Amino acid sequence: MPNWIQSVQSYFHAFLHLFYPHICLQCGTDVLAQHQVLCSSCVAQLPYTNFGNMQNNPIEKIFWGRAPVEYACSNLFFTKESIVQKLIIELKYHQNKKAGYLLGSLIALELKTNPKFQTIDYLIPIPIRKSKLRKRGFNQSLIICEGILSNGIQANLFTGLLKTKNTLTQTRKDRLQRSAQANTLFYLTNFKQLNNKHLLVVDDVITTGATLEAACLSLRVAQPASVKVVTAAYTLR
Repeated sequence: MPNWIQSVQSYFHAFLHLFYPHICLQCGTDVLAQHQVLCSSCVAQLPYTNFGNMQNNPIEKIFWGRAPVEYACSNLFFTKESIVQKLIIELKYHQNKKAGYLLGSLIALELKTNPKFQTIDYLIPIPIRKSKLRKRGFNQSLIICEGILSNGIQANLFTGLLKTKNTLTQTRKDRLQRSAQANTLFYLTNFKQLNNKHLLVVDDVITTGATLEAACLSLRVAQPASVKVVTAAYTLR
């Protein structure tokens, strides 16, 4: 590339940074790559759960007796007014896909280092309603899956798990209310390709697990070899 083009690009990026500064979401430093939302120092200080090293971790226990989940894990602790909450808000409500790609890259690292995730044929993002999809512009769980796949995980993406119409939001429901509605949340299409395959269901945050439980129960009709679950964050209540 000619030097004059590099100079023009340099001035252009400097001009953009003046009016639209690209800074770390947590500490405010501008020493980070254009595709990043957190600097490397803040990424290192994220509240990792380390559940992958724990026998019968808390995420696994959520599904005991409720859904046929072989293994489940979550990467980060989610608390109010934390950097993890900032990342989720940036992704879901500010259309910041970079936050989702970061969460996906962290999950990819877990998948590479945790032997319990050794075999994965399909990633299955938790879907959202069409009305939310139109409003938000994308499904945050799908963005996280794309972040996983772009970081060296060899698997297929399955988008045949769909949300049923007119289901009310789960946000303000307690566990019993969520469980009562669980069997009406999803339906499955094109499921024959999942037969005897190892599936990984992906979501952004797990609280009671009712949504993921419903998804995993819906997948039973495909008769997969195994169903596992991973989420970017786990809500501490």
